[in-house]
Amino acid sequence: MLPIDKETKPVSRISNIHARRVWDSRGNPSVEVEVRLESGALGRAIAPAGASRGTREAIDLRDGGSALKGMGVGRALASVNDVIAPALTGLDAEDQAVADDAILALDTSSLKQTLGGNATVATSLAVLHAAAAEAGKPLWRHAADHYGCTPSLPLPEIQIFGGGAHAGRRVDIQDFMIMVPGASSFDEVMEVTNEVYFAAGDIMASRGKMAGVADEGGWWPVFDSNEEALETLVAAIEKAGETPGERVVISLDIAASEFGRNGRYRLALEDREMDSGELVQMLGGWLDAYPIASIEDPVGEDDTDGMIEFTRRFGGRVQIIGDDYLVTNAGLVSEAAAQGACNAVLVKVNQAGTVSESVATFRTAMDAGWGAIVSARSGETEDVSISHLATGLGGGQLKVGSFTRSERMAKWNECLRIQDELGADSYVAGQPLSNTWWGKKNRKNNAA
Repeated sequence: MLPIDKETKPVSRISNIHARRVWDSRGNPSVEVEVRLESGALGRAIAPAGASRGTREAIDLRDGGSALKGMGVGRALASVNDVIAPALTGLDAEDQAVADDAILALDTSSLKQTLGGNATVATSLAVLHAAAAEAGKPLWRHAADHYGCTPSLPLPEIQIFGGGAHAGRRVDIQDFMIMVPGASSFDEVMEVTNEVYFAAGDIMASRGKMAGVADEGGWWPVFDSNEEALETLVAAIEKAGETPGERVVISLDIAASEFGRNGRYRLALEDREMDSGELVQMLGGWLDAYPIASIEDPVGEDDTDGMIEFTRRFGGRVQIIGDDYLVTNAGLVSEAAAQGACNAVLVKVNQAGTVSESVATFRTAMDAGWGAIVSARSGETEDVSISHLATGLGGGQLKVGSFTRSERMAKWNECLRIQDELGADSYVAGQPLSNTWWGKKNRKNNAA
C-alpha cells in the first residue's frame, strides 16, 4: 500500500456506520452498509452471495429457522450495527488496511463465521467507497492511487450458457462463456457479445433446447451432453459472423468441486463416473477440439494432484483459474504457485471477506506472474464495486455473469462509463491471454 502522509493529509474519520437489509438477484436478503465520514462523505456497498462455494471461503451469517427459508440477515446486521460500527468509529477511512484489521480483530474465526462474511465485506467495501467520496474521486481512481496501480479497463468474461448450481444442474459444467480478446475497446466487446448471445438463443429455440434464463443471465440449456453445449457455443459464434478462435474465444468454469470428491467425479447428465486422470483427459480433448483459452476449477478443490497434473499438461496453452481451489486466499495462491498448480486466480471480495485480503491475493498472483480475474457472484445486486476494483487494480479481467439481467448489466454499463473517463485505449484487449495459444498465435501473426 502507498504510504499516507498523516501530517499533510486531513484525517477522514468515520462518524457513523449503519447496516440495513436489502435483497439480491435471487430474492434473498442481503446486507447493505453505509459508512459516513465526519465531512459528510458517504460510502455504500452491498454483499453478494454465491451458490457454488468453496469450503474454505468466508461464510455468510444467516438467521436460520423457517422464516425466509433461513436466509434472514438479522444477525449479520447486528454484527455491523452493534459490533463493527463502534470499533471503526473514529478511524481514518483513507487507511483501508487499518479499518480491515479492526474488522478482523473482532472475528478471529477461520471463515468469518462469528461476524459473517456478508457483514465484513459490505462494511469493508463501504469504507473504500467513503474514502473515494472524501477524495472526490471515482472509486476506480481512488483504488488505483491508493494501491499504486495503473488503471485499465478489463477484458470481460461473459456467460452464454449457465449450468451446474446456476441452472438447476441441467448440465454439469457451470459456465460456458466467451471472451473477445480481439476487440479494440470495451464497447466493441459488448457489441460482439450481444450478437453471440442472441445467436445462441436463436439456435437453442430452433432446436427445442432452451429452458429459460439461468441464475446469472445466461441461457438455461436442455442439452443431452456437456459437450453439446460447446458445439452449440461454437455454432453461435459462427452464426454471429465470427470465426471461433479469432476475435472470440471460449472460457469455461468447470466448477468440478460441485460434482467431484476425493478424486472421483460424476457427470450426472451423462450418467458417467470417472477418476481425476480421466477428467483431465476429457478436458484435454475439449482443449484440442474447441477454441478454449481459459478454464476455471478443472478439478475439485481437494484434488491437488489433479490440478498440478492439469497445469503441467496444459498450463502453457490456456489460462487455468483457481476459484473454489484458492478462495481468494493469498496463502493458498503462494502454495499453489510453488506447487505448479493453476496460473491464475479468481478474486471475489466476499470470498475473502475484506478489501485488504482481496488485494493481497491479487498482488500475490501478480508477483507469481499469474493472471487475476475480479469476479461477481451468482447472487448479485446493483452494486458496481467490482467494476471499479477490476479497473483500478489494472487486473486485466472481469467476470460478472451474462449479458442480461440488470444486476449484471449494471456492472458492464459502469465499465462503459469508466471507458468514457479513461479513454477507449485504456482497454487491455488481449493482454491477459498473451500466454495462451490465442496470444501466441497472434504474436506469430503480427511478427509475420
